[in-house]
Amino acid sequence: MSLTQSKFAFDLSSVELPECDQQLVDELTGFKEFGTKTICETISHNGVPVSVFVNEFWTSRQRAGHSLHEVSYRACFKPQLPKFFIDRLTVEGDLVLDPFLGRGTTALESVLLNRRAAGTDVSPLSTVLTTPRLNPPSIDEVRTRLDQIDLKTKTKTREDLLTFYHADTLREIGSLRSYLTERNGNGDHVDAWIRMVATNRLTGHSPGFFSVYTLPPNQAVTIDRQKLINAKRNQTPEYRDVKKIILKKSRSLLKDITAENQASFAQFGSAQLITGSADSMKSIESDSVSLVVTSPPFLNVVQYATDNWLRCWFNGIDADSVPIWKYTSVKKWSNAMTGVFKELARVLKPGGHVAFEVGEVRNGEVRLEDHVIPAAQKADLAPVLVLVNAQEFTKTANCWGIDNKTKGTNTNRVVVLRCDK
Repeated sequence: MSLTQSKFAFDLSSVELPECDQQLVDELTGFKEFGTKTICETISHNGVPVSVFVNEFWTSRQRAGHSLHEVSYRACFKPQLPKFFIDRLTVEGDLVLDPFLGRGTTALESVLLNRRAAGTDVSPLSTVLTTPRLNPPSIDEVRTRLDQIDLKTKTKTREDLLTFYHADTLREIGSLRSYLTERNGNGDHVDAWIRMVATNRLTGHSPGFFSVYTLPPNQAVTIDRQKLINAKRNQTPEYRDVKKIILKKSRSLLKDITAENQASFAQFGSAQLITGSADSMKSIESDSVSLVVTSPPFLNVVQYATDNWLRCWFNGIDADSVPIWKYTSVKKWSNAMTGVFKELARVLKPGGHVAFEVGEVRNGEVRLEDHVIPAAQKADLAPVLVLVNAQEFTKTANCWGIDNKTKGTNTNRVVVLRCDK
């Protein structure tokens, strides 16, 4: 059964939208940049009709995002997603906010597009990963600084980490960690960059990481689990040159930077990045934000603290003290999102928008967009539309989980809201 056959079908022809919203609706309706026609549906929430648009609005066939985005983090979206909405719902100089900052995709894309950026996240790792990429050094600056750092000194470190690292590599990691700890508060943008790259290179599944073969860099396993991996693969950690790996990754991250990018960093790179909760962003002024683009934590699907324990260790962060939101029930999740939406309504300009990316959880049995809209309405945010970016689909039912006999589709599901105050 498709949505048009369901009890939620409405006729939107008589619904009047602000000009900006109507332009977006018209563009989505006629969108066929990648050869597919948009499927248009309508659903209702609390008696309010909401348009649903299903198509391939951004695609893996597009040119990859800027090289600066190539920092691994669990559950992050592609830069094409924030770019899609930033291009259409803001102008240069506007302030774009991500209240669940993560690795900083929205903030970086905003600055690259000559917008001001703000963001918050309960994990201090977010600023570690984001800030350096908004003010990147040159490769020569990185090389010079690495030459100045002595990684041969013996420092006290965790012997159990020899499960991941060769003894000489662990000594170098420990020395770098001690150097960065001593420089904390006195370091510059080059030190911050080196910290960010090293954090991203701690573990992985190729010689481009400091560790022996393990899970991808966005998911650190426990020491006991790594022992099992080592035994199964009959492997022991080989020496990895920490400086060479940092320099190589730096070269890769910096390769796309242009003179235009440098001008953007100079003008907009001083973003307002906060370590804190999304429902209490007191340092962000009321009526200052033009657009919010974000993706919230889903129903305890991703174990952020567990995945990032090694990154936290390297950066001197107590992973257990980070107040990561973990909600196992839809009701508790919805209540938390209502608190976030009330705060977003405060900081948004009148007529500002929210692009709130959610996903299918529990094998498609729960569609969080069905809970986002009521939560937003409680905060007086008006639903504009739901955009489903489907990389592979044949009919709406498959994208929406109706009669869905598969494990889901490769989709982004974005609820667009408007602040009417």
